[in-house]
Amino acid sequence: MNPYQSLPVRSFWRPAVAEPDPLDIEDVWTPKFALGQDDPVVTAGSCFAAQIGRALLDSGMNWVDAEPAPPGLTRQQRQDRGYGAFSFRTGNIYTPAVLRQWLSWALGHAQPPQEAWPYGDRCVDPYRPAIEPDGFASPAGMLQAREVTLAAIRTAVTTASCLVFTMGLTEAWRDAVDGTVHPTCPGTVRGTFDAERYWLHNFTFAEAHRDMTEAIAMARLVNPGLRILLTVSPQPLTATATGGHALPANGYTKSVLRAVAGQLALEDPDVDYFPSYELVTSPVFGGRFFGPNQRTVTPEGVDFVMRHFVAGLHRRPTQPQPARDTDTCSTDAACEDAVLDYYSPR
Repeated sequence: MNPYQSLPVRSFWRPAVAEPDPLDIEDVWTPKFALGQDDPVVTAGSCFAAQIGRALLDSGMNWVDAEPAPPGLTRQQRQDRGYGAFSFRTGNIYTPAVLRQWLSWALGHAQPPQEAWPYGDRCVDPYRPAIEPDGFASPAGMLQAREVTLAAIRTAVTTASCLVFTMGLTEAWRDAVDGTVHPTCPGTVRGTFDAERYWLHNFTFAEAHRDMTEAIAMARLVNPGLRILLTVSPQPLTATATGGHALPANGYTKSVLRAVAGQLALEDPDVDYFPSYELVTSPVFGGRFFGPNQRTVTPEGVDFVMRHFVAGLHRRPTQPQPARDTDTCSTDAACEDAVLDYYSPR
């Protein structure tokens, strides 16, 4: 006997991945902890994270919208102003560093800068430059709106059973004046780029792991029972500011974030990882879930990922299926681990 002989079908590449129709692949995620229908779930992260809140609502789960849109806005106006995408109106949060920064401001560990970026005769928030298409009427109005969001973060984190956070990038722009991290490069979405002030930082594994660890610790100071579900966005980066080719730059970004998520899930019984990244980018899917630009995830891909997400929430742990009772070996010398396929249950 050996350990592989008692493993379930899902643990073997051939019957679990190579042989089924890709759309029939199943049982990819068994959650570490249960989420009941009434458990408050908070979502934040990169743009792909917006799909998770909708999937939770559609499946009857208790997704928390801690900062609902004011009455009177059309659906398009709510979307343009960043309402309803995440549990609070921070806009996209691509890096663990920016999540840690928002939590530190909301929970009183640091004070956010008061600067407003000019935008014609109006202004925008440097830390969420896309949430108001027309900008704010005044810096005071901008700061007041930010306080509403910080209060929403406090409420959401304090009351949540689970925080779902989708990591997207490792490249970010630091501010030499106050040490803060911007969600996008100043001068792209809004603002003006100043090479003397803003500098690119490409986070390492150690830095991203530290930032995510600190973010979780801060949240648990106000909510000790908070559980964390991490995902990695399958959408490639749009561009790299490193000057290198976008292809290996994207490989670095996603590898670091995936490794951070995996390491945190190993370290903490109340941190889990959902494989949205693998469900879109694995070679077995042949890029079928990407649009013509080879970056945007298609509605079919989103539905596929969310179907696995919802199925996992309701899945009970499966019992291992018995495998062959044999000690016969494969003679495949080109790849030693190919011998393990022999012990597949089918």
